[in-house]
Amino acid sequence: MRRRRFHDKLEKMLGLLRRRVLESLVISAISLAAMSCSGSQGASPEDESGTQINGAGATFPYPIYSKWFDEYNKLHPEVRVNYQSQGSGAGIRQLTNETVFFGASDGPMTDEQLKAAPGKILHFPTVLGADVPVYNIPNINSGLKFSGPLLADIFLGRITKWNDPAIVTLNPGAALPDMDITVVHRSDASGTTYIWVDYLSKVSPEWKGKVGRATAVNWPIGIGGKGNEGVAGLVSQTPGAIGYVELIYAMQNKMDYGTVQNAAGVFVTASVASVTAAAAAAAGEMPADFRISITNPPGTDAYPISSFTWLLLYEDPKNKEHSRVMVDFLKWALTDGQTYANQLGYAPLPAALVRLELEALQSVKTS
Repeated sequence: MRRRRFHDKLEKMLGLLRRRVLESLVISAISLAAMSCSGSQGASPEDESGTQINGAGATFPYPIYSKWFDEYNKLHPEVRVNYQSQGSGAGIRQLTNETVFFGASDGPMTDEQLKAAPGKILHFPTVLGADVPVYNIPNINSGLKFSGPLLADIFLGRITKWNDPAIVTLNPGAALPDMDITVVHRSDASGTTYIWVDYLSKVSPEWKGKVGRATAVNWPIGIGGKGNEGVAGLVSQTPGAIGYVELIYAMQNKMDYGTVQNAAGVFVTASVASVTAAAAAAAGEMPADFRISITNPPGTDAYPISSFTWLLLYEDPKNKEHSRVMVDFLKWALTDGQTYANQLGYAPLPAALVRLELEALQSVKTS
């Protein structure tokens, strides 16, 4: 009887032991499988073969840069470009600090900024765009007319009402209300701001003397919003507001924006054609380093607040592998890549400028 009880107890213990061993083996197998899946699907870019290049800067070219990097990756799957659209000021700062391989700006770097960099930085125009005055006026749609001096006086705080005679004179028949004007500007360092204040500096001696041109300025009046989205949001939420954003942003967000009188005295609506006309008018004055302002150009068809946007590279970068890739990418972007400009709302580069840039790319050291 005792032997039978002992035998039964021993069988139970052995059965329990077998189950625990089997469970342990199953759990180990599941763990190994999970580790295998994690290793194959969640590997970091550093663990994979290929080249990843980091850049940062202007928000204006982000849509076309994203398209370009995606299309280039299809041609060269081993190349991945990570671009952060943080603003022109941030792009210049990070490139100077060498925390990114390339930068991007809607305004050319100043002589002081170039001197502060640890090496020579080259500017390569990629596409063209424009700033437009956006506003929120009850019962007034797109097409309100502005002159350069009028915009300067509004942003200086000299004109404070929408029914001011200076505005009414340019817009006869418009039902302009007796409403206060609220000026909205960028709060961050921005190439969009540089284009805007560069234009105002050319058409208003008072603006040039009191405020000047830079990616960030001391605004005489107004409230600040970060990025195009910040300015657009404040304008949309504030009846009587006026601000400035990039043409593409205004179009994509269906914002009301005005026409601007150019140097020939013609009121022109910003478009791919009128921005291209602005570039063509200034093409003969292109400097060797491509740092040029094309705001307020001559020509009856030219939109006056137009600009290039630039991709910035060190002439002699430390990472020559990345340099070879970026030079090849730029050659593609300046030629085949230009075909994507119109469909995304940008103006392509003039052919004569492309030829000059392809020659300049030869000075970037790749070995």
